[in-house]
Amino acid sequence: MALTSSIGTATEWRHPERFQPMRIPGRQRMARALDGLPWRVKPLVDPPAGSGLKPVMGSHGLPLLGHGLEYMFDGVGLSRTVYDRHGPVSWTRSLNMDMVMALGPDATQAIWVNADKAYSQRGWHEFIGPFFRRGLMLLDFDEHLLHRRIMQEAFTRSRLAAYMGRVDRHVATDLESWPRDGMMYAYPTLKRLSLDIASAIFMGSVEDDERVRRAFTDSVRATTAAIRYPIPGTRWQRGVEGRRILEEFFRTRLPAKRAADSDDLFAALCHAQTDEGETFTDDDVVNHMIFLMMAAHDTSTITTSSALAALAAHPDWQERAREESMALDGELSLDALESLSTLDPVIKEALRLVAPVPSMPRMTVKDTELLGHYIPSGTLVSLSPWFNHYMPEFWTEPERFDPERFAEPRREDKRHRYSWVPFGGGAHKCIGMYFGTNEVKILLHHLLRRFRWTTPPGYEVPWDLIALPMPADGLPLTLSAL
Repeated sequence: MALTSSIGTATEWRHPERFQPMRIPGRQRMARALDGLPWRVKPLVDPPAGSGLKPVMGSHGLPLLGHGLEYMFDGVGLSRTVYDRHGPVSWTRSLNMDMVMALGPDATQAIWVNADKAYSQRGWHEFIGPFFRRGLMLLDFDEHLLHRRIMQEAFTRSRLAAYMGRVDRHVATDLESWPRDGMMYAYPTLKRLSLDIASAIFMGSVEDDERVRRAFTDSVRATTAAIRYPIPGTRWQRGVEGRRILEEFFRTRLPAKRAADSDDLFAALCHAQTDEGETFTDDDVVNHMIFLMMAAHDTSTITTSSALAALAAHPDWQERAREESMALDGELSLDALESLSTLDPVIKEALRLVAPVPSMPRMTVKDTELLGHYIPSGTLVSLSPWFNHYMPEFWTEPERFDPERFAEPRREDKRHRYSWVPFGGGAHKCIGMYFGTNEVKILLHHLLRRFRWTTPPGYEVPWDLIALPMPADGLPLTLSAL
């Protein structure tokens, strides 16, 4: 049974036998075997005569799947192989689509700076467009700037302070029902909690609706389906149905939010306007809510899971962070959160080790060049934050958990402006990055005050990369109440 067949009910950790994690054995072995096949290398297209530009070299890989399986099994390892073989710009085929791989911080910078406005968010449409259409991340240029300006009103510091107070109270209450001792599957439990938090903060109430939880998961998992047509029983069809459920869910609640004077994000989007009086339509509000709810709970769940696994493997860091949290009593404010200085590099390192969004696609809307290579209009281009985070050119022993790399005087994240990019960059840098980071901090703070946790000796998280990263085994933790 796939992990996402169970989102994590309130009783799931009490009955771990109900949870059957997905196993992916020998993933790196399989990736190396596929990479060892004699793929035919050729240019994507020939550059225009006299342009002085180089062709982008690469290969098709397997029929239909291309190199998709290799990147799914060992994305960072295969990206490194491609980088060493072809340099920072190459091409590959995945899900029956040719795409240029833009690897390394120089390529990332060129795309995010986007000096000639050649790179469009339309690249996302190929993957998440049918399920998260017209979310902020999918909009371009002037339209994107307009929507971002309106939405920014929902993420001011005063609103963040109010949000965080509610997150603090919600987490403290939820943890009262956790088991005091014993094993639990952390990922599905955290996913349920994070979606409840997103619902409470963004909608003003917790919507205990299993259909909605399932709809979000099905929509995300459908984005990388090999069969991209709504055939009954396929991931794509479940994603289409998930989108329908989410639209219905938000539309039925929209009139009340239009009339409300509450301080949740749903109401804020209904009433937000620019100085010129520009506002969101009903369709805009529904589209943004679906996207923001997905992004908020998925990314925080991934980062918290990564941090929990790392702190279990490194009890010295767990105790160091716990000492600060134990010294901080009372309700958390933004200022109090900022005083938890040990958790800052821990969370940054968790984001480096497991980028919540491992790759970010773009589509060229005109002919352009990337680091001296010719990229024609209409080309799908994928950049990889996760690969940047593991480059030994910028990170000392990149496979190792080492939060000190973010502290003075080392500051390895400053070796290149685009070597650590978990929140994206440029005009589309994540609008909710401070909300998400502080939510993770609150979760870890309360867990540190209530529990010690461990994983089996030598345990490594088997990250499933079918869509966004998730522990294929649910991340089993053994809790010991303090």
